[in-house]
Amino acid sequence: MLQKLKDRWKVNNLNLVLIISTFAIGGSLCGKAGARLLELGGVEKNFSYWFIYILLITLLWPLFVITVSIPLGQFSFFKNYLLHIWQRISGKQKKVIKIAIFASGAGSNAQKIIEHFKKKSFVKISLVVCNKKVAGVLDIAAKENIPSLIIERNRFFDEDNYLAFLKELGIDFIVLAGFLWKMPTAIINSYPNKIVNIHPALLPKYGGKGMYGQRVHDAVIQAKDAVSGISIHYVDELYDHGNIIFQATCPVEETDTAESLAQKIHQLEHLHYPAVIKTVLEKLK
Repeated sequence: MLQKLKDRWKVNNLNLVLIISTFAIGGSLCGKAGARLLELGGVEKNFSYWFIYILLITLLWPLFVITVSIPLGQFSFFKNYLLHIWQRISGKQKKVIKIAIFASGAGSNAQKIIEHFKKKSFVKISLVVCNKKVAGVLDIAAKENIPSLIIERNRFFDEDNYLAFLKELGIDFIVLAGFLWKMPTAIINSYPNKIVNIHPALLPKYGGKGMYGQRVHDAVIQAKDAVSGISIHYVDELYDHGNIIFQATCPVEETDTAESLAQKIHQLEHLHYPAVIKTVLEKLK
């Protein structure tokens, strides 16, 4: 049961203990406060007493739980938890946007994206898709309790099986985070302006088939460009071709190598990609 709660709330062991403690302490204080208020009001213990008592603690419970959550460091969790309850009661529950992250390698960008959206109630990272059986991003998915899918080239490009699977999971948006295969037409057509990618250069320069990772940085260094950067763009049927959403730059020093430039680019990616995705998703709400 505890493992199910951890998976559902996406928390570690310590936070789970603190959350349960907040429920227990807040509920206990709420019950005592309700009884004390009725005692001060001189209400006799009959049917009306228990009716008023239940009504009173129902109203007081959110206040006590939020108050207790602050010193226990769980305010953010309970703020979202109570907001979710209110939305369900009022019938104003917002749609949760389900994201699939496609990645091929270590998954550093995927990790930053997952961390960024952990406490965003309107977004859920529902799936990690990878085209390699051994890749760091799969370890990240396992650690974060996110389902993963390993895809096969022939099925990915020749059939619509994976598209059907994405639809079955209710995936609303796709994020490419170091994914090296071109997206099939069927998926692109099913997710118009709902697939984004990040490229480690200032498009339209150094884009296209075969231009990824270290190859891009080598090309920038060899061209002796004064600046490089990142480009976040929508995905269409061509490599690195869709409309650009955001770009950020960094200087290229004379002493820079492809490796040192790569470090600068990674910093830009980790800083901007999750925030830009959030901005795009907020327009879909």
